[in-house]
Amino acid sequence: MRMIFVNLPVKDVPRSKAFFSGLGFSFNPDFSSDDTLCMIVEENIFVMLMHEARFKEFIIDEISDTSKTTEVLTALSAASRQEVDETLAKALSLGGKEWRPVMDYGFMYGCSFQDPDGHVWELAYMEPQQAN
Repeated sequence: MRMIFVNLPVKDVPRSKAFFSGLGFSFNPDFSSDDTLCMIVEENIFVMLMHEARFKEFIIDEISDTSKTTEVLTALSAASRQEVDETLAKALSLGGKEWRPVMDYGFMYGCSFQDPDGHVWELAYMEPQQAN
């Protein structure tokens, strides 16, 4: 069984914990510390939110400036259109920023926002039977 660990640099670990806790995510304390949070997305999917100083220990170049570039687009599925709307509203109320307008393609409905560090998150509800 494979596991996925997405690693993202953050400027303020407690602020990131408050933001993502507010969106309903929890954290694995066994893989978290003062400078790193292990956010649980699903059973085998995690996001490591690392203070920039810690993140630099794992890279050979510079950290992307999210005010100028998009280093990654992390897309998560949603169970309903309502979940998409509710999550976007929560993200904005917790200090996130709208990134692109809500997308409505009939069979797919989604939103995108930036977290407080400028990382882009997308949430999409899809009705596969209508995609054909």
